[in-house]
Amino acid sequence: MNAQSTRKAYLFALLAVLFWSTIPTAFKLGLAHTSSWQLLTGATLVSTLVLGILTAARGKFQSLLTFSKKDLAFSALMGLLNPVAYYLILFKAYTILPASVAQPLNMVWPIVLVLLAVPILRQKISWLSLGAMLLSFSGVVLISLMGGTGSENPQNRLGIFLALSTSVVWALYFLYNTRDKQDPVSRLFLNFAFASLFLLLAGLFRDQSFPNSVEGWYAALYVGVFEMGITFVLWLMAIRLAPKSDRISNLVYMAPFLNLLFASQVLGEKIYMTTVGGIILLVAGIVVQNITGKNAKQL
Repeated sequence: MNAQSTRKAYLFALLAVLFWSTIPTAFKLGLAHTSSWQLLTGATLVSTLVLGILTAARGKFQSLLTFSKKDLAFSALMGLLNPVAYYLILFKAYTILPASVAQPLNMVWPIVLVLLAVPILRQKISWLSLGAMLLSFSGVVLISLMGGTGSENPQNRLGIFLALSTSVVWALYFLYNTRDKQDPVSRLFLNFAFASLFLLLAGLFRDQSFPNSVEGWYAALYVGVFEMGITFVLWLMAIRLAPKSDRISNLVYMAPFLNLLFASQVLGEKIYMTTVGGIILLVAGIVVQNITGKNAKQL
């Protein structure tokens, strides 16, 4: 692995982290002008187009014809899980909570992943892993306090529950895809194509399925391209070019801190010290959990 490949890996990873850091702000701006359903439908259609172009550019489009009925059924199911269920729940959480709170709560999924791997993959949890989980969950408690204002609005409890529940949906999606042998970009395109079909069919029974404002379409375009589309490919390229994937993977923990910057400067949100402290504990627990998992694989 040469130095040029390493530089490219870090460039792609940093671009991906930067884009992901701006997404919570884009969610809030978009949801101020359109509904969760409309934003999801618009963003999913945009993402399907982007992923289709990327699949064709990589010469993988013809391979979709070789997918079996089982593969197609799997993509249909995964499309319902992500993006449909995942983002509908997530967008509802963002309509209730500040972006500076919703985004870090959504990051709990690596911990939930370890818990779900016990019944699904029959994996065991070490005492160190349990300690890491407690560290992360203590961070969740701090973030949920919202500087002591968390109980002022009863709706906040619903928002916190929804933001945390998205971690379960994403962890299930990740676990069910761990043994998939298909090209990841092609698979993602097919998942989103089915999701687009589901959303369009369901939209026939709704008064308004698409964003009904220019601002709503701007948000859908941005989310579809940078949250659901090319950012995933940038991250995948970074992991493949990196000499050690763990060094690249750790860069993703910059995202919640950059999100605080965008939320405060663009949205004007007040950043609570409990939120900052909670993110530090949450990220520390996830990092410890990742280290524990790597060491376990080496034993």
